[in-house]
Amino acid sequence: MGQTVFIPRELDANEPRVAASPDTVKRLAALGFDVVVEAGAGTRSRIPDEEFSKAGATIGKASDVVKADVVLKVRRPGDAELKSYKPGTAVIAIMDPYGNDAAVAALAKAGVTAFSMEFMPRITRAQSMDVLSSQANLAGYQAVIDGASEYDRALPMMMTAAGTVPAAKVFIMGVGVAGLQAIATARRLGAVVTATDVRPAAKEQVASLGAKFLAVEDEEFKAAETAGGYAKEMSKEYQAKQAALTSEHIAKQDIVITTALIPGRPAPKLVSAAMVASMKPGSGLVDLAVERGG
Repeated sequence: MGQTVFIPRELDANEPRVAASPDTVKRLAALGFDVVVEAGAGTRSRIPDEEFSKAGATIGKASDVVKADVVLKVRRPGDAELKSYKPGTAVIAIMDPYGNDAAVAALAKAGVTAFSMEFMPRITRAQSMDVLSSQANLAGYQAVIDGASEYDRALPMMMTAAGTVPAAKVFIMGVGVAGLQAIATARRLGAVVTATDVRPAAKEQVASLGAKFLAVEDEEFKAAETAGGYAKEMSKEYQAKQAALTSEHIAKQDIVITTALIPGRPAPKLVSAAMVASMKPGSGLVDLAVERGG
């Protein structure tokens, strides 16, 4: 009898993803695992139960988790779910541990072995398991699509016999994986794109995508990157100078997308209420850092 891997349906109403695909189920089954997928786990990801069955999984119910040796999830299990897990179960998920000390303590109390996918080392061998980059990439794309939908006008310049509609102005704050994808997507849709970040390396990346870079480029800016390539938290003085520059810029923008995150800390507050008030009627703001304070 092989070890059992259980893939539950995500309970969060805002979570449409599922922790396995028919392809990964097939690979797990080939390794000798008994794979049980909870009925309906993939429905919101447009994967019907039959697809998992064909790949070698058994379709089960939520209570089958008591037999599991390994549980694969998208989001960290809540208290109600943990009650059903047997001690020693390996739980692999996006654990979102920062600032959620009580939830992490609950995992320890339940006696499970928790693996946090976002702590995967940023090395070549682990790249295919880098959940932060893959999901941020999609989020950057979706931010532009959602922003364009709410903006309710055309993004590219439209020249017609009756006159010209100017291109929309899109400003992206935070040029990590999500920000770069947002720049590329907004450019493809024909918008005039500007972007800002505290990391010097971002300037070249922004320019390579055909967007204009906006930042206070002082000595602090030149040293503002951690060894891991993440943004550093900037001094209050720098934040004030950067805010003065961006507030003037934001007033002229049609769509503003904020993606800036600092691992383990609340998201930097880049856009003040006064800046939002200065924006044009009909313009919009998409905040990708909202779960971290935003």
